[in-house]
Amino acid sequence: MSKRVDRERVKKILDLLDQYYTTEYKCYLNYETPWQLLIAVIMSAQCTDARVNLVTKDLFQKYDTLEKFAYADVGELEQDIHSIGFYRMKAKNIVLCCRKLVEEFDGVVPRSLEDLTSLAGVGRKTANVIRGNIYHEPSIVVDTHVKRISKKLGFTNSDDPEKIEHELEGILPRDHWILYNIQIITHGRQICTARKPACNTCFLLPYCPYGKKRERQKKSEE
Repeated sequence: MSKRVDRERVKKILDLLDQYYTTEYKCYLNYETPWQLLIAVIMSAQCTDARVNLVTKDLFQKYDTLEKFAYADVGELEQDIHSIGFYRMKAKNIVLCCRKLVEEFDGVVPRSLEDLTSLAGVGRKTANVIRGNIYHEPSIVVDTHVKRISKKLGFTNSDDPEKIEHELEGILPRDHWILYNIQIITHGRQICTARKPACNTCFLLPYCPYGKKRERQKKSEE
C-alpha cells in the first residue's frame, strides 16, 4: 500500500464504485472469440469503443476466421477499417499479429504478458485487457479514464501508464483490479468527464482531493 494513499479511503471509494456501478464484469467491445477481442482492442487505440463496434460488426462477418485476418491483403483491410483512426498502422499490425498467432501459437491467443506483448500492436494495456477478460487474470488496464481519474483521486502523480499500473497494484485489492477499470470507464463517461467533470454531483467527492479543491475554488470565486 502506498504511503500517500489512506487504506480506509481506498475502501470507501471502491465500496461506492461497487454500489453505483455494480461488480458485474463487462467489456464495452463486442466479440465472440478471444482473437476477435484482441483485434478489437488493437483497433480501439485512440478511438471510441462505439466506433470500433460499428466497424467490427461487418468486419467479423467478412473475416470470420483467424486465418482470413492472418493472410488478408493489407490494402483491402485498410479500406475495411478506414473509419478507424490510424487505420493503416492498425491494419498492418492486425495482419502481423494474426499471422503470428496462426504460425507460432497454433491459433490460440496466449495468456502470458510476455507472449501477448510479443504480438504486433499489443502493448501492456491490450495484453491486460485480454488477460482480464479472457483468462480472468487479475490485471489492471491503464486507459485514458483510469489515468486521468486515478490522478484526481490521488492514487498516482505519474503520467507513465506502466508506473501507474504498478502503483495501482499496490493500492487496490486484487479482486478489484479488473473491476476498477470497468467502473472507472463508466464513471469517466457519465460523471468525471475529461472536459467538464461534474464534481458537485459526484458521489466520490468526499474522497476526491481534486474534486474538493475544485469545489473550494468555485465557492471562493462566488
